[in-house]
Parts: sequence; structure tokens; C-alpha cells
Amino acid sequence: MPTLERINTEALRNVVSTFRDAVKAHAGALNRLNVYPVPDGDTGTNMARTLEAVVAEMESAERDDLEATCDAISHGSLMGARGNSGVILSQVLRGIASTLKSETQGADGHGLAAALQAASAGAYQAVLTPIEGTILTVVRDSADAATASATAGATLLEVARATRAAGQVSLDHTPELLPVLEEAGVVDAGGAGYLLLLDALLHVIDGVPLPEPEEDDGSGGAVAAAFDSPSAANRSGSRKVGGAGVVDVADQRYEVMYFMDLDDPLIDAFKTGWGEIGDSIVVVGGDGIWNCHVHTNDIGAAVEVALDVGGRPKQIRVSDLFEEVDDEHAMREAAMTGGRAPAGGMAGLPPVTTAVVGVCVGDGMVELFAQLGVQGVVSGGQTMNPSTAELLDTVEHVNADQVIILPNNKNIVPVAEQVDALTSKSVVVVPTVSMAEGIAALIVYDPEASNEDNRARMVEAADSVTTGEVTQAVRDTKADVGEIHEGDWIGIVKGGGIVSCAPALLDAIFALLDSIVGDEAELITVITGDGATAAVTDSITGWLGDHHAAVGVEVHAGGQPLYPYLFGVE
Repeated sequence: MPTLERINTEALRNVVSTFRDAVKAHAGALNRLNVYPVPDGDTGTNMARTLEAVVAEMESAERDDLEATCDAISHGSLMGARGNSGVILSQVLRGIASTLKSETQGADGHGLAAALQAASAGAYQAVLTPIEGTILTVVRDSADAATASATAGATLLEVARATRAAGQVSLDHTPELLPVLEEAGVVDAGGAGYLLLLDALLHVIDGVPLPEPEEDDGSGGAVAAAFDSPSAANRSGSRKVGGAGVVDVADQRYEVMYFMDLDDPLIDAFKTGWGEIGDSIVVVGGDGIWNCHVHTNDIGAAVEVALDVGGRPKQIRVSDLFEEVDDEHAMREAAMTGGRAPAGGMAGLPPVTTAVVGVCVGDGMVELFAQLGVQGVVSGGQTMNPSTAELLDTVEHVNADQVIILPNNKNIVPVAEQVDALTSKSVVVVPTVSMAEGIAALIVYDPEASNEDNRARMVEAADSVTTGEVTQAVRDTKADVGEIHEGDWIGIVKGGGIVSCAPALLDAIFALLDSIVGDEAELITVITGDGATAAVTDSITGWLGDHHAAVGVEVHAGGQPLYPYLFGVE
């Protein structure tokens, strides 16, 4: 293919589409740059979803209309941004699009450099407290290199090459700027994803092959530098739990995002308010509509700040940063009555005073919930967080005027709490954060009592449960329990972090149970998921019989992904 001398409308569209495809291919590897060595990362997923929204909007514009294409990229970026990395990426794309929009004859090296400078400026402006060693640094350093190259009279291709080279150097040095990256043995995941934009640029300009994604082992493809960069190679093998783009994982637990209607002159007051209750603040937009992102420990305050300054938040999304997972599992609309009806309100069920809507994943859990009297199920959990609209739809279809929602995940609790204001029914939330807590709450559920009476009993039952879970580490790291190697089994206590680690599944499980089963325990609920075997389950019940003979044990087939065993101790 001939080398392009200018970026015209067709080339711009090809760059964006190619970037989307590249990030999608490398999303798994980007996700591996995570705070804990469990399948919890979502930088790649958020960037990929953001780009899917951008491309979908772009495809609605006329292919030869530069202005319409750039407007579509900008609008799609604003409305489709997901997560901290997606919001910053949206500003990068909006900066590029707003600059290239005026390049009616196509952008040469100078035009590309100007676009990248606008991208960098927009990204920094969106963040209340910019942190160096993140994607911000990589974008700025690459933009500076582009400007220097263009000023020296370089061609479009030469500017693009200089930009990519500088971006790689900047990415390799992110751990030197952000200690948590140094401790975790990784480079910044957002910066690694941004380099794929520069790869897409070179591919469209000169046919340079895109980096091939390697097997998803956490060290391949476009993010090989995360483990193989010079700065990583010079570090010792001992790694402490840390992550990309955050200062301290213990500081802020929740990621809150929403769109907000607010007059532009009031946005600084909004940012100031958020600055008092959180960090990792990114606010982008204008003309009265804003896309807002914050990490905080106070979800309610994150919403109230908008209301206090006269804003109207909508499409609120909350994620628990300790619990995010990278695998996107298909939402299973499971049947509650032999597969005849979709998940949601079950037509034909008898009317009750108070119905329960539960959120869960796994065919076994859906069946168990039905047996315990749940009238409506919404598929979800972890990063499969259902929307307020999905919960509302199920509430409207259950056969009761009073409803209780069991979120069974911290991410979903604040979303569930929005439902009552949206329906004529009386809706209360029992803030369960695990399947084991949900089961305990359902044991005391009385369909003929009011939802308020039920809530009091169910909250007490849920609060009596200590929960733990077992999964596999996806990379080497170090935690309070010692060295963790990729493939090790780790036991995690809700609110207590990693408490056990072993190469053998049973060893990790036994150590986990030792930490959560006390002398006052009366009942242990074991929920089996994907990867559980009868032999291991028998060993667990045998061990409990030997070490805690007076404690009752219940085993339920849940079918949940990623975590072969969940435990609840009452």
C-alpha cells in the first residue's frame, strides 16, 4: 500500500476502527495488569467497550464527511466512555477529532502533532488531580515527541514513528514515576492500551503490522512491556500487591460513574465537591452534559455532590474495585420454572404480600433461589452489574405490591437502592454482598409479612454470615500471606483480603476455612461453581467433619464462574 502523506477522512475512520479491533484483541492482556492476582482487571474491557461505542457512532456518519465523522467520534467517546481508562481515552479521541475536524485537506505531520497535543491537554484537563506514571504521561510524552519531529520538518510517517517510539519509552518508565507500579511489577495498563492507537496509526499510514496478541497469560501481546520492560527486568522477583493507575488500593473502594446535566459554569464547583470525597476524578463533556468518574468510599456522597450544585445525575454505575473481574460472561436469562419463562417476574406465580427479586449468576443459584421463594431473578454479579432499568423491569413484573431486592454484590447495592423512587410499588433493599448472605436472608423470608418486617429479619440474618471465596492467581505477586505465583489457589475473605495461598486447591481452601470458621460457628454453606469436583467437595465436607464436627454443613450447586467454591459461615 502507498504511504499516506496526509490523514484524510477515510484514514481517520480506519485508524479508529483499527484501534478498536486491536484493543479488543489485546483486552485480556491489558486486564491482567491488576491490583490483585485474580481475574479482576478491566482496563482492556473498558477501553474496548468505549471504542465499540465510538465506532458505532462513527459508522452512522457519512463516510466522506469529515465534520460529521469527527463529531461522531467526539459524541461517541463522551457517551460511551467506561471506567477511568475509558473516560481518559475518550478525551484523547475527542482532542484528536476536534483538531482534525479543521484539517479539510488532510492532516500532515504538523496536523498530527497538533491533534496529539490537543489530546494530551484534554486528558489532563479532565482529571482533577493528574498522576504521573499513568496514561496521561504516555500521551503527553508522545505528543511532545510528535511536536519536536514536526517542527524539524518530518513527514507524517516520520512524525508517527517518533511518536510511537517516545510512547514506548514513556510507558517503560511509568514504574519509576508511580511507586505502586514498581511494587506490582507492571507498567500502566492505560498507557499500554494507548500505544495501540499509535500502532493503528502506523498501520494505516504505512501498513506497519499490528502487534499480535499472544496467549492470554498476562505477559503477552501489546503489553509485554508490563513484565519485560527494562524497568521491570531490573527489579527483584518479589512483588507486592499493587496496580496500574492507583496510589493505594485500600484508599477508595468504589468506582462511581454517571452522566450529569449541569450548566457549564457550575462544573468547577462540582469538581471541588468531588475532590473532598474521592480521587481518580475525571469529568469530561460540556454544553450541559458531562461524563463523570470518581473513586470513593462514599457512594451516596458521590451522587449528592451533583444534586448539591444543581446537577441531575443519570445512568449511575457503581463498581467495587476489589471485586472486578475481567471475563465478560453472557448474561444468562435463566428460567425459574423449568425453563419456560424468562428471568424476571414469573407470570402465573401466586400473589404474595412481599416478593423477592434476587441478583445471581449460575444456573444452580437460579434454581436454589426459586426453591427459597424468589419470584424474580436478574442475572448478574461482579462486573456483570445489572442496570437500574433491569431491576426495575423485574420488580414491575413480580406478583406483589411490596418487593425486597437482594443485590448479592456490593456493586449492585447502590443501583438497587434507586429502584424504589422509580416505581409505584414499595421496594426495600437488603444489602447482601454475596450469594451466601442472600441464601441466609432467604431462610427467614416470609412472603406474607410486609417488606419492612422482612427486611429487619433478613438484614440480621445476612449480617450473621462471614463469607470467603477461592480462585486462581493470574500472575506472580506478593501479599500479606507471602509469595503468590501464577496458577496458585488463593482464599479471599470479604473485607479481609487474601488470607490463604497454595499450589493445591484443597490446601488453600482448608487455610481459608481455618480463618473464617470460629468456635461459635453453627452452619457452613458451601456453594460450588465452575471447576468444582465431587472429590474436592467430599474432601471439604470431610475436613469440616474432622475439625468442626458440631457445625452443620450445606452444599449447593451454584454454577458461578471463576470461583469454584464460595463459603458462608453463620
